[in-house]
Amino acid sequence: MRFLLIEDNAQLAEAVIDRLMLDGHVVDHAPDIQTAKDFTATTSYDLILLDIMLPDGDGRTFLAQHRQQQESTPVIVLTARSEVADRVGLLDLGADDYMVKPIDFSELEARCRAVMRRRGGAAQNLLSLGNLHFDSHSGTLKLPDQDVQLRPRELRLFEVFANAPGQVFSKSMLVDRLFSYDEDVTENAIEVYIGRLRRHLESSSVKITTIRGLGYKLDIT
Repeated sequence: MRFLLIEDNAQLAEAVIDRLMLDGHVVDHAPDIQTAKDFTATTSYDLILLDIMLPDGDGRTFLAQHRQQQESTPVIVLTARSEVADRVGLLDLGADDYMVKPIDFSELEARCRAVMRRRGGAAQNLLSLGNLHFDSHSGTLKLPDQDVQLRPRELRLFEVFANAPGQVFSKSMLVDRLFSYDEDVTENAIEVYIGRLRRHLESSSVKITTIRGLGYKLDIT
């Protein structure tokens, strides 16, 4: 999944990015509101992590404007304010969740998973697709004949397809979801990961189909 972290504390931002990237996520970092606006104007994100006190303004203003533009991207606010009134105000502005600093990284990961599940309409980590069961928490494909542990980038690619069966994703769309601006990759990398997933799925009723000239989609037979 592709996340946007809006945080001006460079040390904290680096720690959050390192932790989320270990889990296979792509994270773009904006140290201020203007950079965040530039990112969101050109890139679609699965989740935004938003600090409140930023060098060029208040993160709450960014959140309010984001929702006024009918943007539905989930937002988790990172705040040093623990008062109930502050937390209620953030939720009323459109935040999906919040965390009070200092941040526990295990809790942050769990809250990210929970928000993403709610966005996809799921109440738990286990998703059933035909005769395949997918545990997004452990990154495991539970197949009829075996369990397969996905590597982080394989996991994130499969999540893209599993959350939208039948939807066609072009190579450029998948590159955008799997790699950050700093990574020098070509669309051929997508073919490599598609090939790996297809081998994992051979014994299941779930297939990744090539739509010539358009991209790929997930089919359940």
